[in-house]
Amino acid sequence: MAFVEGPLSQRLKIVHGFGAVAFGVKDLGFSFFLLIFYNQVLGMDARLVSLALLIALLVDAVIDPIIGNLSDRTYTRWGRRLPWLYLAPVPLALMWVLLWHPPGGEAPSFLGLIAIAIGVRILLSACEVPSISLVPEITQDYDERTTLFRYRFLSGWLGGIVMMILAYTVFMSGPDGLLQEEGYLSFGIFGAMLMVLSVAGSALGQHRLVARLPENRPPPFSLRSAFSEIFDAFSERSFLFFAAGALAAYVNQGMAFSISNYLNVFVWQLDQPIVEGAPSWFTGLLGYALTLFASVVMMFFVVGQMHRAYGKARSAAIGAYCSVIIGLAPYALVLAGFWPELGTPVSTFGFLGMLLFANMFGVIMMISATSMIAEVVEAFEERTNRRAEGAFYSGNWLIQKCATGVGIFLTGQIVAASQLPDGARADSVEMSVLSDMIIYHGAAAIVLAVLAAYWLGRFPISRAEHEARLETLAQRRRDAIDAAARGDIDAGTIVP
Repeated sequence: MAFVEGPLSQRLKIVHGFGAVAFGVKDLGFSFFLLIFYNQVLGMDARLVSLALLIALLVDAVIDPIIGNLSDRTYTRWGRRLPWLYLAPVPLALMWVLLWHPPGGEAPSFLGLIAIAIGVRILLSACEVPSISLVPEITQDYDERTTLFRYRFLSGWLGGIVMMILAYTVFMSGPDGLLQEEGYLSFGIFGAMLMVLSVAGSALGQHRLVARLPENRPPPFSLRSAFSEIFDAFSERSFLFFAAGALAAYVNQGMAFSISNYLNVFVWQLDQPIVEGAPSWFTGLLGYALTLFASVVMMFFVVGQMHRAYGKARSAAIGAYCSVIIGLAPYALVLAGFWPELGTPVSTFGFLGMLLFANMFGVIMMISATSMIAEVVEAFEERTNRRAEGAFYSGNWLIQKCATGVGIFLTGQIVAASQLPDGARADSVEMSVLSDMIIYHGAAAIVLAVLAAYWLGRFPISRAEHEARLETLAQRRRDAIDAAARGDIDAGTIVP
């Protein structure tokens, strides 16, 4: 049974969502700043950096399902998830600082970067997988689960946007901007503190609700049985539909985020004051960060209405199509010669206006897809009589990390193929280089968006099917309780 029957309290929504701030800090760092930091600041080849990050992601992705399985099997008086949320944040914070200030303050070796990146990602998974796995345990309601994910996404984006604003206006606000090496250390230290506060604070806020001994003791952990259960879970038909669509969506997201600073600086010239005479810190990059947050706030009020009107699957497909069409429109107009002069206020505000709606629909796609997994949990339970929240959400991270790594890797190849010089300045890059970068990025984004919309739109669990399944499972539990009362079965076999 779920921890909460009926509507969730506002406090619980906020406290649970706050745990996602750490993920937002990590995602912002890896997606927006890590490639440009190691490439343009520390001087590592963009292809090697993107390859190192891809390898780290793939290694971490293999470990993620094991973390999910261990989380499902954790048996303590504090429940299955809380011990992870109390133990992992501090080591994560230490590795995060090391990522932004490698030993000696110089570029690490290729293998050194891989090792640091793997450490950060595994420790982040040890926080995020147990945290997000609480969603289907807290409530079984179709809409309340969407509400919890709304708060998680809002908090995650808030954490990322706060870090982005501080990066642009405080940490890397000097004359060298994003090429200011010492600013990245401050960026890492502040992010590390925010991660600890987020994960530990959220766990403490939910402690009284979720700190309870699981009703059934799981069997002892073994690697063979863990992978057998993981394979069984990942074979769930509805999860395969989600996985196919999410794979394309996450590749697209990883590519879009990691290439954004290149496009923002070299194409849109957002590192300049947004209007003539404005303070030096009031740049288009600050406007970019604020626009992203505004788009997530808009999503917060729109996604619930879309889920009620269209369901999660159609909402995800609509989000994918609208995001790519609106998002690429300014680039198409630039190439066609119909866009205002780049770097002018008209150009900047026009781009940010399009970004506002493109990112809103992109986040709607992602939150719809993530929320689908909660319904997969009950589909799996109906088939196997076993719940595996951790396995499915670790599967989501496996897909996301592999796909994001591919997206960052694609960005590295796009930057290299467009022949952007190392340490380049916006006013010194030829338009032919930028045109190639836009075309390569746009072509890949269109293909990936179509694939994401196709598979996510065909996710087979509707609201009606989910509610019917909940009744079936409830009846199964009632029958098991009656059988246990008659002595026909052991009461310990009743699924909670």
